[in-house]
Amino acid sequence: MKKKKLNIEVRRILVLIASIGIVMCSMGMFILYGPIGWVRERLITTAMTTMTHQYLAKWFYSDETIAYVLEHNKVIEIDEDTDMSLIDVGTETTKYKNKYEKEILQREKNALYKLIPVSGTGYKGYIVAVYNPANVKMAVSSRLGTTGQSLKVIAKNSNAKVAINASGFYDPDWNSNGAIPHGTVIKNGKVIWDYEDASVGGGFIGFNKDNVLILGRMTASQAIAKGMRDGMEFGPFLIVNGKKSFVQGDGGWGIAPRTAIGQREDGIVLMAVIDGRRTASIGIDMVALTDLLYKYGAVNAANMDGGSSSALVIDNKIINNPVAGGDEGLRNIPTAWIVTE
Repeated sequence: MKKKKLNIEVRRILVLIASIGIVMCSMGMFILYGPIGWVRERLITTAMTTMTHQYLAKWFYSDETIAYVLEHNKVIEIDEDTDMSLIDVGTETTKYKNKYEKEILQREKNALYKLIPVSGTGYKGYIVAVYNPANVKMAVSSRLGTTGQSLKVIAKNSNAKVAINASGFYDPDWNSNGAIPHGTVIKNGKVIWDYEDASVGGGFIGFNKDNVLILGRMTASQAIAKGMRDGMEFGPFLIVNGKKSFVQGDGGWGIAPRTAIGQREDGIVLMAVIDGRRTASIGIDMVALTDLLYKYGAVNAANMDGGSSSALVIDNKIINNPVAGGDEGLRNIPTAWIVTE
């Protein structure tokens, strides 16, 4: 009798487990393929902009569905180049427009930079305010074209106080050594590298001899003619001449670790690094990244390489939580924006 009752209880438990499994599968199918497109779009845009996880989208969706979602989630950039007259390097004020400007401008006397923790829905990270744009320069791997180096190594070799990753790089097998930056790289007013563009929008991003951050679609010779001293090519452009790019959907880049650089009208440079793929910070999309830089007063701003490349080093210490899994979570990269004394 006891054995019969036990068998009945076991069958009930098995039926319950099977029922729960069916319900969960049904919920999963509804989420992935149902009328609510938000999850589908986030999964596709996030997966398709990674190096190693595109299979997460391709498992569930056809190439046609993926192409449709990417076409309807993109950044439509402002069709302008930087108006250099909008930037007046060195102007100062003690009348703050908002709490974000107060965070930027309240600083120790003669401070080189200020580290500002930032957070929002689903993300945490940092903005570094660099007070003199003349201190912001381009740094590259010492073995450019042969192998990249971690941001920490590039920073140390360049005697940098602050460093963030910069351009994307040629990565045909998603496992390259970060040796070959996409596009043109200009350092000290000379072209030191020229390769095919990354096809991510944007264009030239760099500082001229007046220390104004220039964003523009131009050739290398045109950039040199404009007086660009340090620059590279990447994108998309997020803010140009105080106007935010139109971000359709989530921008097509999903939610991920992100790096960006911008400049305020007073010349102060903003370096943003946002953590991602972590429980405490899943990442940021292009909408929130643009809004964040805009709130802190960026007149011009552009996206840098993100994902496993996103990193921030200050005084030879890693400040954020990079996700590359290599040396201290860093992967090899070809270029970096640095701040020197």
